[in-house]
Amino acid sequence: MKRTIAFLMLSAFLSVDASAVTVIGSAGTLGANGVVTLPPNGDTSYGWVSTWGGAPGGGLPYIVPGINGGIGNTNGSTLRSDPFFANAGDDLQFWFNYVTSDGAGFADYAWARLLDPSNTEVALLFTARTKASGSIVPGFGMPVPLATLLPATVPIIAGAPAWGPLGVSTTSCYSTGCGYTGWVQANYAILSAGTFSVEYGVTNWSDTHFDSGLAFSGLTIEGAAVNTQVVPVPAAAWLFASGLTVLASACRRRSAA
Repeated sequence: MKRTIAFLMLSAFLSVDASAVTVIGSAGTLGANGVVTLPPNGDTSYGWVSTWGGAPGGGLPYIVPGINGGIGNTNGSTLRSDPFFANAGDDLQFWFNYVTSDGAGFADYAWARLLDPSNTEVALLFTARTKASGSIVPGFGMPVPLATLLPATVPIIAGAPAWGPLGVSTTSCYSTGCGYTGWVQANYAILSAGTFSVEYGVTNWSDTHFDSGLAFSGLTIEGAAVNTQVVPVPAAAWLFASGLTVLASACRRRSAA
């Protein structure tokens, strides 16, 4: 109940600005917060999506049950950028930081993909997926992404991550695998001219406990900024919602199943 109240208080202050940015689930704009610093491109804020408050289902439709005996995508969130035109060979660039409080086979994941005007996937740009050890980018058991990443190998920075968008899961850690990636740069060369958008997403896998999120920033095409921003949450509202989630977190436990 406290989780629901906290999210309603938060979502009441979240609205898409006067643009074509589209959000399903939980998303927002934030400055440096917990383990997520300001991005290295110099922006003073970043966008985020989180499974906390996510919509039922979520996730990529072609990532199906079977990995680790999981039941599949359970809930998640997506944000699609404003549309933009790009020529063949144009450089698409952005930064991302995957944050997860889950672990031990509960393989939450995040992604970005390039979409055409009908929201059909043109290219899977990156994936990140919770696992106990090794590089979590690209995500295991997922299609090969096409963006070039810097660094190319991204192990989790282990520990219970403190980050507001995780809601009731902030400062929590289910088991080995929780933590965050730090900021990773992604670049992709557009193959054919057209109008596109970039979708960022994150999903819970196999259950809805111990949330994960994705921070992103600096989306540009040939150096020109592409809007991904939603209206920021007023500080007082964010702090109030965060306080409620701390109260709720003490009651939250993963079921034995």
